[in-house]
Amino acid sequence: MTTVALFAPCYVDQLYPRVAIAALTVLERLGVKIVVPDGAVCCGQPPSNAGFEHRATPTLARFVRTFERYERVIVLSGSCALHVRAHAASLGGRDGTAGVGVAAATTEFCAFLHDEIGLERVAALATTFRKRVGLHIGCHGLRGLGLAKPTELQGAPFNKVRALLETVGGISFADLARPDECCGFGGTFAVAEPAISVKMGRDRLRDYANGKAEVLVSTDVSCLMHLHGLSAAAGKPLPVLHVAEVLAGTAE
Repeated sequence: MTTVALFAPCYVDQLYPRVAIAALTVLERLGVKIVVPDGAVCCGQPPSNAGFEHRATPTLARFVRTFERYERVIVLSGSCALHVRAHAASLGGRDGTAGVGVAAATTEFCAFLHDEIGLERVAALATTFRKRVGLHIGCHGLRGLGLAKPTELQGAPFNKVRALLETVGGISFADLARPDECCGFGGTFAVAEPAISVKMGRDRLRDYANGKAEVLVSTDVSCLMHLHGLSAAAGKPLPVLHVAEVLAGTAE
């Protein structure tokens, strides 16, 4: 059986550990032989995206050394998964070529469930969640990892994340005017351009409110953290959940 490793990004580990616990619960219930190595605490994306790629290299190199022994690396973030897939191949690891293998082995949580586990097995979890969900797929997962078809592209529509959530009993979805709009977080973008970031987030929340969403569900905790903060600041805090929490049945 393939040995699979789970990586909880730093903000999941420090701020939303319940998400990692939910993901581990889902994977174990699906019969996945899963381990959680403690050698890597970050993939290096934050400093790299801020323009300090050379400072991020030691962190990514540690990620490669930690995960090079595993056949699959599941990441609880589309942005972190994309960063590893795009940059790890340039690093050697123990044997000089390990980065190539880690880049190829890395996948995002929802992509793994949809593409490798399959909807039938996920549906067998028999989870229920009787809420109207506002679904948000982070930009890196949407456009970088192909979790759904962006509206700006032609072709047949697909949405792997929604397909997973549709296996959950009692769930419904808010109709959105702009279903794949950016939330405005963008990592260091929210720090460097706070006014634009806040405006984008408020626009996103308005769309969810118009769709009568009761809870926001996303692939990325970073996006949820941003949107929850803005909704709380406006005096209308909107509950937020990672997809893993809904599938684990820990949210209801």
